Amino acid sequence: MAETKKLLRALAGEVQDVPPIWMMRQAGRYLPEYRATRAQAGDFLSLCYNPELAAEVTLQPIRRYGFDAAILFADILLVPQALGADLWFVTGEGPRLSTITQQSEFDALKPVADIHETLSPVYETVRILSRELPSDTTLIGFAGAPWTVATYMIAGRGTPDQGPAHALREGNTALFEALLDRITLATIEYLSAQIEAGAEVVKIFDSWAGSLKGDAFQKYAVEPCRVITQAIKARHPGIPVIGFPREAGDGYIGFAKATGVDCVALDNSVSPDWGAEHVQVDGCVQGNLASSHMVAGGQALVDETRRIVEAFSNGPHIFNLGHGITPDADPANVQLMIDAVRDR
Repeated sequence: MAETKKLLRALAGEVQDVPPIWMMRQAGRYLPEYRATRAQAGDFLSLCYNPELAAEVTLQPIRRYGFDAAILFADILLVPQALGADLWFVTGEGPRLSTITQQSEFDALKPVADIHETLSPVYETVRILSRELPSDTTLIGFAGAPWTVATYMIAGRGTPDQGPAHALREGNTALFEALLDRITLATIEYLSAQIEAGAEVVKIFDSWAGSLKGDAFQKYAVEPCRVITQAIKARHPGIPVIGFPREAGDGYIGFAKATGVDCVALDNSVSPDWGAEHVQVDGCVQGNLASSHMVAGGQALVDETRRIVEAFSNGPHIFNLGHGITPDADPANVQLMIDAVRDR
């Protein structure tokens, strides 16, 4: 039953003695069982589009650690691919896409209504998970935020400063905004389909929000998140939304009120005390242990975990990392972190 799930209780505003816990990228390369399943799939995209294997890797950290939530195994760049962009992954370097830098390339994209043909295996993964997850484990669906997805579609790859996207935003604002609008509408449809398949929460990852400053942050990070959140809540009343405008700094302040999200995920560039004072006053927060602790371990991991839990103890809190766990993390340190949260 939904009300017994710790994560949903936190998202509803309940303060709990022991916060629910999950971890970004908890299904990933740090786990030997994930590496074995990925090898079975053949490559990363084949894993994303194989519902049985994608469900398996989603379930692996739940079996091993008993997290309070599972997050669908997929990738934020499946939406660009569903819109017609070419997508491939270069070993050791990351994703590559065909670029959208001129009107003719934008015009070649597919309409939003066509994305489900490509993304239907993802929805099947959600259906499998909704059947197979333990009854007390919340299922989280997700998508990339329009700005972050656009940065990849414009540059054709990840970039250190999102320079190509900023250049298009300033040099051809109409094309940039048309692309953002297309991604926004596709994201609404994608998340809605995940919810219809069984996702109980959705999260919007704006990994590069921090490179938007001033009015640009409001216009291209806050506003698309607000539009998506309002559309989701109109279609699916009661479904919580988590927003993650990573490295937003002062932009975290008021983000929940401005967008309507039920929870704001914090990266570890802000302190938990600051987050409690400035962000948690508006509702649930998620975070925000530095992922480097998952590599180093030791007493510093235990101490910082307990410090975060204490800092957020007066309001609704979901314990998580400030960013995704890295491939070089020690699985034993994950258990150490969980014990520090649950056995204080």
